[in-house]
Amino acid sequence: MTESATTHFGFQDVPVGEKAGMVRQVFDSVAGRYDLMNDLMSLGIHRLWKDALMDWIAPRPDLTLLDVAGGTGDIAFRYRARGGGPVTVCDINESMLTVGRERAAENGVEGLTWIVGNAEMLPVEDASVDLYTIAFGLRNVTDIDAALRDARRVLKPGGRFLCLEFSRLAIPALDPVYDFYSFKVLPEIGARVADDREAYQYLAESIRKFPDQESFVERIGAAGFGRIRYRNLSGGIAAIHSAWKI
Repeated sequence: MTESATTHFGFQDVPVGEKAGMVRQVFDSVAGRYDLMNDLMSLGIHRLWKDALMDWIAPRPDLTLLDVAGGTGDIAFRYRARGGGPVTVCDINESMLTVGRERAAENGVEGLTWIVGNAEMLPVEDASVDLYTIAFGLRNVTDIDAALRDARRVLKPGGRFLCLEFSRLAIPALDPVYDFYSFKVLPEIGARVADDREAYQYLAESIRKFPDQESFVERIGAAGFGRIRYRNLSGGIAAIHSAWKI
């Protein structure tokens, strides 16, 4: 991308160089209430989705995990609780990592390393981790394809990539109901609970800009991964994509 190129921030077109800062500002604003908002806006279903991600991973103590955009620790805590090995949590937002560190300390979760970093240029050595996860974070990245390539770079040969992200409904007839909830109800919850309507308006818009299930499969393949599969969750509201470094 050139300096003059633009990308999307929700439904807005913004200069490429400005998106990361705008995303950082969104999450700095909502960090303290991020987990509460996840419960409210998904009616707690996000917990089931994250549990489904763990089911597919099948954590093992000999496998190291890099969890990207995992600041508040939800994925890392689940991985450790299921017997997984050491976890490095990487997030572009220090404020989100602060929440995660505090939660880990309160709950006595060990085996975690916390680092600030951009998913497109991870501060992680080549071929150094067994598993890479990113949950509800990839759609916020400026250059998704660059992030996918960097995910492959940090994985060991035979390592596994898993992405949990909002996706497309498998029953298009339900789109009007989902759109009403996304663009009317969700920003209102954000305004009342997190005192930030704009952040959750951006959330709804960013979901619509993320590629659908099959298009995302193509993008993962173009980054050099193989054995790509996905599973729809809650009728396609979310999906887990799995791929391997071959």
